[in-house]
Amino acid sequence: MTEEDKILEEVTGAEYKYGFTTDVESDTIPKGLNEDVIRLISKKKEEPQWLLEHRLKAFESWKKMEEPDCANIKYKNHPIIKISSTMLRPSRRKSSKVLTS
Repeated sequence: MTEEDKILEEVTGAEYKYGFTTDVESDTIPKGLNEDVIRLISKKKEEPQWLLEHRLKAFESWKKMEEPDCANIKYKNHPIIKISSTMLRPSRRKSSKVLTS
C-alpha cells in the first residue's frame, strides 16, 4: 500500500467527528456495471418492461464497442462506476442524471 493509499484510507475510514449530518435516503449497489445492476436500477425506478429491455439491448451494444484510445482512460473495465442515489428513485421528471467516476 502506497503512502497516498494509507492517507486516503485513514481519512475516509475514520468516523466523522465534526457533528454535521444530513439524513439522506440512499441505496448501495455493487461496484461496476452489468445486467444485474441495470435490472436493479430499473426495478427501483419502477420502469416499464420495455424500457428495461431497451437498456439491456443498449448495454449489449456498448459492450461490443471499442474503447477510444485517445486518452489514458479505461471506462469499460473501470472497477468503480457510481450511480447517484437519486437515480434509484422513481423519476418525477422526464430525465434522470447519471454520475460516473
